Amino acid sequence: MLAPVLSPTIPESLDLESSSTSLARSGSPARARPRRLSYARKRQLFLILLAAPAILYVLAIAVWPMAQGIFYSFQEYSLVRPAGRRFVGLDNYIALWSDKTARQALINTFVFTIGAVTIEFVFGLGIALLLWRDDLFNRIVLGLLLIPATVTPLVVGLIFKAMLNADYGVLGYFLAEAGISGPRGLLADPLLALPTLIAVDVWEWTPLMALILLAGLKSLPTDILEAAQVDGATSAQRFALIILPLLLPAAFLALVLRMMDAFRVFDIIYVSTSGGPGDATTTLMIHGVKQGLEFFNIGRASAVSNLITACIGVMAVMFIFLVRPARNRNA
Repeated sequence: MLAPVLSPTIPESLDLESSSTSLARSGSPARARPRRLSYARKRQLFLILLAAPAILYVLAIAVWPMAQGIFYSFQEYSLVRPAGRRFVGLDNYIALWSDKTARQALINTFVFTIGAVTIEFVFGLGIALLLWRDDLFNRIVLGLLLIPATVTPLVVGLIFKAMLNADYGVLGYFLAEAGISGPRGLLADPLLALPTLIAVDVWEWTPLMALILLAGLKSLPTDILEAAQVDGATSAQRFALIILPLLLPAAFLALVLRMMDAFRVFDIIYVSTSGGPGDATTTLMIHGVKQGLEFFNIGRASAVSNLITACIGVMAVMFIFLVRPARNRNA
């Protein structure tokens, strides 16, 4: 009688464990663990979420209106006849060049910008050099000098309009009596109105220029200046060969910021002269506002706005090309 063949029995628990292990190794979706994000990926997502509100704000407030302005500048679009909007190509830009008022506004804008920024830079650099020493007196003087920059340009325009009035102004009355200004004051003189507004802008924004340049001076390495003084370099040589070249980054920042702000000046001119007398103080911004809000010509106003943006961009690029070679020579 044959004995039954005994096969080795495998415990049930061991069998289940081995089967689950094989399923896990085979990549079964039931047992696969979710893939975790790396630290670098989490950091990128965090930075994107952190910047998302600012990006959305810039898109809604700056990029979208700019895109609309570019679109409207190629159209004949008047708020008086909004249904008659049609595409006209470059006609609005050609009309700007053929318009005598627009050409005068462009010239006035460049004269105002170049004159104001140049004088502010020269005065600001002089004030920054005088306040370079860090002591209590200079800190008090710097705080007092910054007061004009904290006043709203609209208020500055109204104050100087009242002060320069030839009938009751604190300055205008005595200037008219001395024969320096006409009987209607400086702001009513076609030849003196724009220089007077440049002087007002210089009074307000020279402290800001001085503050930026002073910050650049305080960041200069003192060991180089001390070594040059030990070697016998005079004050003029130290300024021309060391201080001024090392100050170029701060000077570039100050000049670009003031250039951008001065080229689109509006508040001071609007409340003091409104572009007059005649077109003597009409700038591109004043001309664009008149086209859009007085004549309701949105297409022409958009063309003026785009022209201002293009001019600012060109001047900023020119500053970059002027400063970069000097920085490379001193590197």
